[in-house]
Amino acid sequence: MNYQILSRIKSPADVKKLSAAQLEELASEIRRCLVDTVSKNGGHLASNLGVVELTIALHRCFNSPKDRIIFDVGHQSYVHKLLTGRLDRFETLRQGGGLSGFTRPYESEHDVFFSGHSSTALSAAYGIAAANAVKGSKDYTVAVVGDGAFTGGEVYEAMNNAGRKNVRLIVVLNDNEMSISPNVGALAKYLAVIKADPRYFRLKAKTEETINSIPLVGTKISKGIFDVKTRLKNRMYNSTMFEELGFRYIGPIDGHDIQQLSRALEAAKEIKHYPVLVHVNTVKGKGYEYAERFPCAFHGVSEFDAETGDTGVSGKSFSSEFGQVLVSLAAGDRRICAVTAAMASGTGLEEFEKRFPNRFFDVGIAEQHAVTFCSGLAAGGMLPVFAVYSTFLQRGYDQIIHDCALQGLKVVFSVDRAGFVGSDGETHQGLYDAAFLGTIPNITVYSPSTYAEEHEFLRKAIYDDNGTVAVRIPRGSEKDIPEDFRPGFGTFDVYPRGEVGSAPAADMPAAFIVTYGRLFPTACAARQKLTREGLDVGILKLNRIKPIDPGAVDVLMNAEKVFFFEEGQQYGGVGERLLDMLASSGFSGSYINRGVDDCFVPQEAPARQLAMFGLDADGMVSAVLSAYKTSGDKNG
Repeated sequence: MNYQILSRIKSPADVKKLSAAQLEELASEIRRCLVDTVSKNGGHLASNLGVVELTIALHRCFNSPKDRIIFDVGHQSYVHKLLTGRLDRFETLRQGGGLSGFTRPYESEHDVFFSGHSSTALSAAYGIAAANAVKGSKDYTVAVVGDGAFTGGEVYEAMNNAGRKNVRLIVVLNDNEMSISPNVGALAKYLAVIKADPRYFRLKAKTEETINSIPLVGTKISKGIFDVKTRLKNRMYNSTMFEELGFRYIGPIDGHDIQQLSRALEAAKEIKHYPVLVHVNTVKGKGYEYAERFPCAFHGVSEFDAETGDTGVSGKSFSSEFGQVLVSLAAGDRRICAVTAAMASGTGLEEFEKRFPNRFFDVGIAEQHAVTFCSGLAAGGMLPVFAVYSTFLQRGYDQIIHDCALQGLKVVFSVDRAGFVGSDGETHQGLYDAAFLGTIPNITVYSPSTYAEEHEFLRKAIYDDNGTVAVRIPRGSEKDIPEDFRPGFGTFDVYPRGEVGSAPAADMPAAFIVTYGRLFPTACAARQKLTREGLDVGILKLNRIKPIDPGAVDVLMNAEKVFFFEEGQQYGGVGERLLDMLASSGFSGSYINRGVDDCFVPQEAPARQLAMFGLDADGMVSAVLSAYKTSGDKNG
């Protein structure tokens, strides 16, 4: 696609050369580029459409990379990428080896900080601004933070800390009344009040101008006048929450008016006492009809039809099945509550919210609070289920230990997006939960492979198991498994021998593939290939990965070879725990453990990510054949 102005932007310096009319055309071209690219590659569309003018104004007023611009979460940084010389690679967005959907310092000197999770930018920006102050630098540090991120507690920890120091820090509050789901809580109401009456700000500005013109003569008079000024200010207008925390406040500003934005940002630079907060109002999805009407649907979207806005989202998934079974259980039990951290649609809770609004709690982007809140619900006699992406559950690790497991409280975690997540890359992989949950005493972890198992293990988690329980849910839909597989819905299954205890140990194969979760169908495909190679290899599928049933160890004790495949961290993972149990029981066979190496996994298609670590069917077959070739024994 031809972009007359955008194609000339090789660096932010080029943005500064444009006229007002050219800036408007640039904004239009950027929106066309965003829709065209994201419709093919998938990604975060609505949030980027909403910050086009804001990002243009930022690069007009500041000198990146000398001035550091940090985007909270980073999913709204596509415009920033286009204005910093990455148009020629933009078609590779979110593809293997291509541009990230978030800011990555290895990608450009203009990307200051790794991003992916919410509410972190202000802390990082304050750290950079403080470092500049120590070095005597006059450079600016700018944190662009959405109002959704202000539902996370780390923002306030940073504000409370930064407000006491006069460092050159400017915070841009991008207020679009959305995170992923619509914003909730007191802050959302507070911002609505601030935006409701612009006369407030005109009065405030006039009052400050008048008061600050009063001359100060002598120390005593100065103190007296200061007290008068303070009282007069408090009578004329109430200070904003941000000012109470030590920030100078500017706004609200029209976030789609480049000239007004530029004036506000230039004014922020001239204020003598920092930090400064610039409050900007934007519309999520601005300029693309379908994204404006359905911002949630176009927040994070797969490829779609740009002409019709058809996202093609339909059919079952593990997330939707979770939502349905939870609704079914809650219909018969008024104690069941659903909790989300601004992810109702992503975790399948939309129907629950409609059916049981009094038992649905969206706490905002505040996973730490969510975990302890669930503990409070449990202590109050309810049965809370916290639906959360694996990558975000990491943020509540301390609370899971201290506030849930230690106290033996019945809190159920539906751990969504467990395993590889594909194009979202390093910051979003669900590869750590099996390992870190495995370190916690008094916790039970299930990992279903099918919808039927998901239903049953969620019911078990709520009613049968004591204490804290997690049910790991893969991304996407159920995969095909052999027709002759008969699940026992116990702690583990043996295939093809059937349910545990249905065959004597002597009838067991000499080699076993052991796995769990969505790798089970992959293991079945690998077994078929190995059978054609003349190898008799069984599969032991762990359904409960914490604690591992000693009965599973008994099944494997007489095996000559055990191959463990895990869609998670190899070091400290489930495979290592099983090996320890086998070794303690005197296992004398060989044991090969395959998982994700000690590395962060970049963006790539999930199938490719599995292949990278030998966790696809071909990788499993290769590992087994290699072991037999090494031993010189091919008798199964």
